[in-house]
Amino acid sequence: YPEYVDSGTQWLGEIPADWELFDGKRLFKNRREPSLETDEQLAASQKYGVVPQSLMMKLNDSKVMLALKGTSSFRHVEENDFVISLRSFEGGIEHSKYVGCVSPAYTVLSSVKDIAPKFYRYLFKSKPYIAALQSTTDSLRDGKSITFEQFGAIPLVLPQFEEQEKIANFLDHETAKIDTLIEKQQQLIKLLKEKRQAVISHAVTKGLNPSVPMRDSGVEWLGEVPEHWEVKKFKYLCDRIIAGPFGSSITKDMYVKNGYKVYGQEQVIPNDFEIGDYYINEKDYTELSRYIVGEGDILISCVGTFGKIAVFPEGAEPGIINPRLIKAEICQNHNPYYIRELLKSEMVFKQFELLSRGGTMGVINIAILSEILAAVPPENEQSEVVEYINQQKEKFSSLIDQANKAVQLLQERRTALISAAVTGKIDVRSWRAPEPSDNQNKEVAA
Repeated sequence: YPEYVDSGTQWLGEIPADWELFDGKRLFKNRREPSLETDEQLAASQKYGVVPQSLMMKLNDSKVMLALKGTSSFRHVEENDFVISLRSFEGGIEHSKYVGCVSPAYTVLSSVKDIAPKFYRYLFKSKPYIAALQSTTDSLRDGKSITFEQFGAIPLVLPQFEEQEKIANFLDHETAKIDTLIEKQQQLIKLLKEKRQAVISHAVTKGLNPSVPMRDSGVEWLGEVPEHWEVKKFKYLCDRIIAGPFGSSITKDMYVKNGYKVYGQEQVIPNDFEIGDYYINEKDYTELSRYIVGEGDILISCVGTFGKIAVFPEGAEPGIINPRLIKAEICQNHNPYYIRELLKSEMVFKQFELLSRGGTMGVINIAILSEILAAVPPENEQSEVVEYINQQKEKFSSLIDQANKAVQLLQERRTALISAAVTGKIDVRSWRAPEPSDNQNKEVAA
């Protein structure tokens, strides 16, 4: 803008000279009207704004604070009102496109001046404004709701009505473009993950040599395998498979500060055996010796999502498994890292679904695990497959990281653009929505 003035408030900084400035209580009032018999219950969430409670249930938004039926103190909401919820401290104030009512846990804001609601929809969700809300009182950090008095004390800008609409239209257009780019990057990430899994699954079922002679595996869902590979049940790839001790075998009073480590899902899921601080003494370690885990053992989470599998690494602290793990001691002529990739493959997952016969997919038992069929190459070829898979993982991880960084940069760009526009740091008064291209016109006509 040609000229700026100091707003006198930290969250706004300098603002265009012709913008007006009012405390929130002079732009909005606290609507206290009781609900009408015809009002539908509304609920607020950071993701969807203020919407009918029935719709919120369908959307299954876990962050929604549902109102309680049967109270007489519900508050009426008009279209284009704003609602302060318990989560406004974290993510701003929500806009309502609906007429209805909300529970008394919400504060309903109704404008008292001529405003463009969609401008304030952006302003109330902007990063600087949320920071201003968070700075109103330290007590908010204890989870308390924002009061109308606290909202009302925060200064707000009031550009000319036409300018408010222009800024909101500009942001609608620009954020839609950014959102489209973000969605494309997220789709790319999903495709890269699917491709990575497909590459790994192909490597552990078909091998690396596309010209090698193939034979029928004799298993319908496995199809053809390299002629020189064996098809074996998982139990024949192991010297022993054992589930962790009964829960009563390890109790809290057995834990000590130092000694022998107790390994569980905490280490297997992130594949990090350095974390964790549960230990038992030497006497208990000796008594539970059949659960001792050694280098190269495969550890499988038996409760939770199937596929949480890790190989116990060289140099890890000596210890035992807890009741939530299964330990598979792999035969010497097999590479445990190959077996891990095999167990994480789509081929094994499908078998587990079939063998479970509608049972609980989140619980794995040794009987089912033992019967899983695997296509197994010679040991030297297993190592080659593992090396190839590691290379592929590194390649795909790099591509996924790049896409994630692009998403982060786009999100930061979106946040900065909104903040700059609603506080007057950029001038969009001369902005015009671009005319649809010929191709777009054809698409619309079609």
